[in-house]
Amino acid sequence: MIEITFSDAEISQLQALQQTHPHHVIRERALIVLLKSQKIPHHDIASIADVCENTVRHYLEAYKEGGLDKLKALNFRKPQSRLKSFEAEVKEYFNTTPPATIKQACAEIGKRTGVFLKETQMRMYLRSIDIRRRKVIGIPAKANVEEQKKFHDEKLQPRLEEAKAGKREVHFVDASHFVLAAFLGYLWSLTRVFVRTPSGRQRFNVLGALNAVTKKLVTVTNDTYITSVQVCELLKLLAQNATMPITIVLDNARYQRCHMVMSLADQLGIELLFLPSYSPNLNLIERLWKLVKKECLNSIYYENFTLFRQAIQKFLTNMDGTHHDELESLLTLKFQTFDSEQFKQAA
Repeated sequence: MIEITFSDAEISQLQALQQTHPHHVIRERALIVLLKSQKIPHHDIASIADVCENTVRHYLEAYKEGGLDKLKALNFRKPQSRLKSFEAEVKEYFNTTPPATIKQACAEIGKRTGVFLKETQMRMYLRSIDIRRRKVIGIPAKANVEEQKKFHDEKLQPRLEEAKAGKREVHFVDASHFVLAAFLGYLWSLTRVFVRTPSGRQRFNVLGALNAVTKKLVTVTNDTYITSVQVCELLKLLAQNATMPITIVLDNARYQRCHMVMSLADQLGIELLFLPSYSPNLNLIERLWKLVKKECLNSIYYENFTLFRQAIQKFLTNMDGTHHDELESLLTLKFQTFDSEQFKQAA
C-alpha cells in the first residue's frame, strides 16, 4: 500500500488541477490522487477513474516522488518525420517553387531528399512546419504600390474618417457586367452535379455606389452599355437627398473621367476621387461584386435572361437583410495593400 499524507493546501491544489487543467490526462491523474486523499481503496479508485490498478499505483508513486510537477509532466513519444533532417531544404523548395498539388510535392521532395512519403504523411509533415495550402493573391501587374499607399494614407483615409464621424458621405462606385453564362463552382454533394449552360451572352449591367459607412447601395442598371449618361444619372441620385459633402471613389474608366461627368459633379458639389491606375484592391464595391457572383451565378442555371436579371436585382435589394452579417465582415474599411517586396516576389 502506498502511504501519502495530504495537507489542506495540497488538496486545494489538486482540486484546481483536476477542474481547470486543459489536458484530459492531467485532470485524470489529479482525480486519482484526490480520491487517494479521501482514503478510498485502490481498486475503487481504478473503477471510478476507469483505469487499471497499475495505472493508479503509477500515478500515486509519481505524485509521492515529485508532487504536482511530476504529476503534470507529459512525456508522450512523438515520432519524428524522416524529413526532419531535410527541413531547411524542404522549406527552400516551397519558398522558391511552391507546388500546386501534394502529389507534385511528394515527387519533387522525394527526388531532392531520397525520402518518399505518401500524400497523407506529407500533409501531416508540412502542417508541422507551418506549410499550408494557401490561396494565391493577385497583384495588378502595372500597379504602383507607392502611389497606392500615398493615395490610401493621404486622400482616402482622411475622407473615410470624416464619413465615420458623420461629416461626409463616401461612396465607392464601379460597374459590374453580369453575363448570362455558365459559372461552375464547387458543391458538397454525393455525386457530381451537372448544371445546364445557357446559350447567348446577354449582359445585365449594374452601376453601383456603395456607401462606405451604411453599406447602402444605389444602382443604375441596363442590359446594353454603361456610359457617361448612366454615371450622371447615378450622381443625381446621390445628390438629391444629400445633407453633407459627398465624395465618390471611382476608377479611371473613360466614361467616368470625361468632361460631361466631371462638369456635372462640379455643379452638384460632388468630389470625384479617382483611384490610382490598377487599384481594384482599394475599391470597396469590388468585394460586393464578388459576393453577388458567388451567390447568384456560381453553379446556378437560369432558363432565361429575365430570371437571371431578377435574381441579381433581388439579391442587391434584400442583401442587407439576408446577408447582413456576411456584409459586415466583408465590407470593412480595411484595404489590401502591397509592399515592394511582395511585388518583387510576384514578378
